[in-house]
This record gives sequence, structure tokens and C-alpha cells, in this order.
Amino acid sequence: MLERIIYCIAFDHDWRWTLAAGLVCVLGLATAVHLLAQAVTFGRNERRRRIGLAAFVGGLTAFSTHFLAMQGYQPGGEIRYDVGLTIVSLLMVLGAMGLACLLVMAHPGRIARGAAALLAFSGVAAMHFTGMAALEFPGHISWDPGYAALAVVAGLTVAGLTGALLCGPGAARMIGSSLGGSLSIIVLHFTAMSALTITPEAAAVSGFTVSGVVMSAVLAAMIAGIATLGGVLTWLDWRSRSDALAQIREAIDAMPDGMAFYDVDDRLALWNHRYAEVNPELSSNLQVGMSFREIIKIGLSEGLYADAIGREEAWIAERLESRKALTTTMEQRIAGDRWLRVSDRRTAAGGIVTVCTDITDLKNDAALLAEARDAAQAASSAKSQFLANMSHEIRTPLNGVIGLAQVMARTDLSTEQHEMLELIQSSGRTLQVLLSDILDLARVESGRLELSEETFDLGRAVRESARLYESAASEKGLQFFVEIAPEADCWIDGDIVRLKQILTNLVSNAVKFTSTGFVSLTAAPGPDRNGAPTLRFSVEDTGIGFDCETRERLFSRFEQADGAITRKFGGSGLGLAISRQLAEMMGGDLDCESEPGGGSAFMLTIPFRAVDKPEAAALATAEAEDGGQPAIRVLLADDHPVNRKVVELILAQAPVELVSVEDGAQAVQACRDGDYDLILMDMQMPVMDGLTATREIRLHEAAMGLGRTPVVMLTANALPEHISMAEAAGADRHLAKPFDAAELLKLVVALPRASAEAIAA
Repeated sequence: MLERIIYCIAFDHDWRWTLAAGLVCVLGLATAVHLLAQAVTFGRNERRRRIGLAAFVGGLTAFSTHFLAMQGYQPGGEIRYDVGLTIVSLLMVLGAMGLACLLVMAHPGRIARGAAALLAFSGVAAMHFTGMAALEFPGHISWDPGYAALAVVAGLTVAGLTGALLCGPGAARMIGSSLGGSLSIIVLHFTAMSALTITPEAAAVSGFTVSGVVMSAVLAAMIAGIATLGGVLTWLDWRSRSDALAQIREAIDAMPDGMAFYDVDDRLALWNHRYAEVNPELSSNLQVGMSFREIIKIGLSEGLYADAIGREEAWIAERLESRKALTTTMEQRIAGDRWLRVSDRRTAAGGIVTVCTDITDLKNDAALLAEARDAAQAASSAKSQFLANMSHEIRTPLNGVIGLAQVMARTDLSTEQHEMLELIQSSGRTLQVLLSDILDLARVESGRLELSEETFDLGRAVRESARLYESAASEKGLQFFVEIAPEADCWIDGDIVRLKQILTNLVSNAVKFTSTGFVSLTAAPGPDRNGAPTLRFSVEDTGIGFDCETRERLFSRFEQADGAITRKFGGSGLGLAISRQLAEMMGGDLDCESEPGGGSAFMLTIPFRAVDKPEAAALATAEAEDGGQPAIRVLLADDHPVNRKVVELILAQAPVELVSVEDGAQAVQACRDGDYDLILMDMQMPVMDGLTATREIRLHEAAMGLGRTPVVMLTANALPEHISMAEAAGADRHLAKPFDAAELLKLVVALPRASAEAIAA
């Protein structure tokens, strides 16, 4: 069998025509496969044109291959070609190629490619046998069915394997596909031709035929068309790649960043204009083929890299080592106070893309921002220091005013004097509230206001908040109600000081803005929020009220219903703003409802965290006038004579032996020389401040093995940071000026006894 096929190739065909047919087949199929691969990258219309062109070239190639090989066939007489059957064979192969191309584009998988190859080869086989039927020569053709079937099966096998295994994107696959397809056609042709037996006999030519010369001319035209199409496509591809490369080059040159490409040996291959602009000291020396080491050595010789001075070789080694990573980014300071961000990224082939970005402006902006930040921090610190100093300077004389007024209130005064004294006390309290509001506002704005967490009796806190203004309401002839639901008359966790601050502010406003009618404060459980219980406090009045427009700005700072209210009723307009912020810090909210002339209702809602009543602490509450107890030895350290006098007058009402000194150093010496039950210590004093004095006293107690003497910071420094500093120094309590006389008396009596009981326990 094999000998017969070889004989057919060697003796029945002219090798020159056979070689030409093979070359045309390989080149034509390569062109068709290339067109088909390109079709994927185009839009719908261009894709259709490419698919149609690929099918046409593939069919024309198979047709030309067959009839070129037939031109070299020697049957022993002149061969003519029936035009009709020849055209039919051409249409067969073109149709099969078109369907195969559509199948590949619709389903690009391996199975679909194999099926498409089988479909295309079936068209080629049909074209072959139809083309053989178109031959007209003196003789009779007979076929060996075995060899004919073998030709088809072998060709199908080669074509199917080629489509399934070799067909695909890439130059290698394109070459493999064209060679495999050509092999399937060659196997079909020569195996089928070996199955052919010609018996010479006289036969008349029938139908419309053409001679071999005409067929050769037709084939030459077809081959020229294929070659021309291949050449045009090659030129178009080259032109397209050139245009694309030119566009890429133009885009690279237009980049705002400098970019350079180094090959696998780290040698400069190309760079854009911006790369030379950001490296002006190197631009005149840049040449293709320069190594990166040579480039940075030029920069070193120009003194560009300040961080490399004195360690040039080590710096070069570090820089080259960093380029071995897949991706590196560094910020590099260049001479002239310039900054570059240099990014290196390694390509898959081993080259390196280097991108340089001038970040000098960013660095300068960052420096300006840092300066602005430092200036803002300095201003904030100065403001905080100013507030602390003003708090101290205002509270100190205010303490004298309020303290002396409280002492005078215990003396015999005429009715007129009592009225004047009451005005002094009222003005002092107003000034104290205003000062506290301003400091609270400053702390809220700076984020330094912190809530405490303690267990307290809610009912008692509510009643105490209302009791402060009960007498004021009575004096105005107002009915005053306090209602606490049984469920709310319990112990809870929270910040009692801030809760009372909000409630007293609301009750104070209600009393202040109500002339007739009533003021009420109620406390009861509120509606659950997100499944958590709440407490709802409501302060209602029959006062002047306000409209919707006023409601929108009522909780703003320094705002009241109108300007006339400030003149008529007084106030700073800070209370409600601070109260709402405190409510939000507690996890609740503060809202209101009102109408002009119809009164107002303010609703405070906070989380309800009820707890069990704690065990009662046994604290001594002996009256200050109890003369049966031994005298309490108190040391007072305060540099302000008025404050010392106020304390002396207040403590004169209790069994107290008072020793006064003017600074912290004298207080330390007094503690070393004597024994005291309590120390009242100012914080800001000359020679030695109160914090240092307290630390010295604690060191003295520890060194001598003495008991701990209670120390109370009696100071105008009332900010939270001052309290923390006092606790850190060793103080037991902190009583801010201006203080209440009764509060001081209670503290002086209770604290030494509590300390003694703790020691005894």
C-alpha cells in the first residue's frame, strides 16, 4: 500500500508542480489562519469581513493546491476540465470553509476547533472527488474503494488532530495549524490518486471544457491573488504595528512622569522626554546601552544624591540590590532641594521599567502643612493654657466674693444689707455658671470632656436638681411639680454631675422664662431604642415659648429666642448647646416642642442602665458645731490673702485648728514640723507649687513611716487635666474655687474621720 502511494507521488506527478502545490497550500492556509486569529480583535463588522476573507482564502488555497497538483499529473493524454463541475467543486470547498470559520468563532473551545477542522476537510474531500469527476481525457477512470476510503479517513484524522491540538493564538500555533492542514490535504490527494486506475480508450469530449493551459492561467491568477492578499495583509499588519508603536511612543512622551526602560542586563533601552527633564543633570549623558550603574555614577559625580555622600560604594550596592525586587518605590532627595519618587518594576522578560515623578511640590506642601499643623497645635495649646490661666485668675477673686458673702450671711445684718448681700451672691453664682459653661464648651470642642461612670440614686439626683430652683419658682408665684415614676426612682449607672447639669439648666430656663402658671420636671422610662431601654426626662412650663424658626437655632451657641430676651432675662445662650452635646455624649438626645405664648417642653432621653442599690457606706456626717469632738488640725497653703481669709472665716464655724502658710515649701516644712488631720493645698503658688509640695509630703510620709494625711486641692485650676494631675501627685480630693462654704465644712469634718476609720480597719 505504501509503495503504491510513493509510486504515485514519484512517477505519476511532476515534482515541480507538487512542490508548488505544497508551498501554495502552506502559505495560503497560514494566511487564512492569521486572518481568523485577527478577527477576534475587531468589532462586529470588521470581524465578519475577516471571517469571510479567511474562508475565501482557505477555500481558494485548497482548490489551487488540488488543481496545481493535477497540472503535474500525467495520465497519458491531454487533460481538459469541465467548467461546471470545476466551479461546483470550488463552491463546495468555499462553503465548507465558511461554515468551519463560523463554528470556530462561535465556539472557540478545543472540541469546536476539532469539529471545524473536520468540517473544512470534508469540503476539501468533496472538492477533490468532484474535481476529479471534472477531468476529461482519453481514458476510463476506476477507483479502488479501499484506498479512497483510506484517503478520506487519514485526511480527516490529521485535520481533526490539527484543529483540536494545534489551532490557537500565537505564531507557533499558526505555523503548526497551517502545516497540519496542508498535510491533511496532501495525504488526501496522493492517497486518493493512488486509488485511481486509468484505462486508455478513445473518448469524445462532451460539455463545456477548458484546456490545461487555461486552467494553469486560472490557477496562476488565483495564486497571485492569494500572494497579493498575503502581501497586503503583511504590509497592513506592519503598518498597524508601526502606527501602534508610534502612538505608544507618543503617549509615553506625553506622560507627566519620567519613564525609562532597561533591558535584562539593566542597560538603558529607551526613555521619554520627561525622564530627561526630571533628571536635567543626566540628560546630556543619557545614551542607549548605558548601564544603570553608569547612570547613577554620573549622578554621584554631579553631587546629586546627598544621602550617598561619604558612602558612595555602599549606596550604589544598596540601590542596585533594591532593583532586584519585582517592585520597589523610594523617595530620593536631589541636589537643589528637589525630591523624586522613583519606582522600579520588573517585566516578565527580566527588563526593568523605571518611573520618576517630581514630588518637590508635594514635599513643600507637606512641609507647609506640617508647619500649619504645628502652628495650630501651638495655638490650641496656647488657648488651653489661656483658658486654664483665665479660669484660675477669675475663680480666685470670685472665690473671695462668694466665700465672704456666705460668711457675711451668717452674721447679723439689716434687711437692706441682706438684700444687697443676696444680690452679691446671685451675681457671683451667675458668673460662676457662665465661667463653667465657657470652660465646658471649650472642653467639648477640643474633645477633652470625658464622662464619668458611677452608680447613683436617680430619684435623689432629680429631686436635688429641682430643689435648687424651687424657691425661685415660689418667689414668682409659680406652681412647681416634680414627678418621678416608680420605675425610675432607682439606682443607675451614669455621670450624675453631667445629668444634673442638664436638668438644672432646663429647670433654670423654665423658671426664668415663665411668669405665671407652672413648671414641672418628670422622670419616667422612655421607649426602647434598638432594643435597649431609655429614660425620658421632661421639663414643661407655661412660659413665653418660641416658634419653629427659633427652634432650629435654639441649640446653637450664644443663641436665644431673640435679642431682646438676652436683655430682659440675661444669660449667655450656652446652656442648651452644651446640654445637647452632653446628651449626645451620653448616647441620648435633647429635643423640644413649643409655640409662642403657649409654653415649652424640653425632652431629654438617655440610656437606662438600672443597677442594684449598693451597700451603704458608713460615712461620718457629724455637724460642724459638735463641740464634743476634738479639734481638727488643718493646714492651709494658699498664696492669696483673700482666699486664706475666706477659708479662715468659714472654718471658724467648726472645731478647727487652722495653720496658714503662703507657699508649698512652707507647707512641706510645716508637715515635717507638725502633725495635721487635713491639708488644704492651692495648686498655683510661688516658690513651690501645690503639686510638687504634695509629692514631697507623700515622700516624707513614706520615708518616716507616717500615716497618710488627706490632701484636698483647694484651687481655681478646675479643668479635668488639673484633677488628673492632682490625683497623680497624691491628692485625695479636688475642690474647685469658688466653693460652697457648706461643702468645705462637710469635707473638712468628714474626710479626716473617713481616713482614720480606713486606717483602723
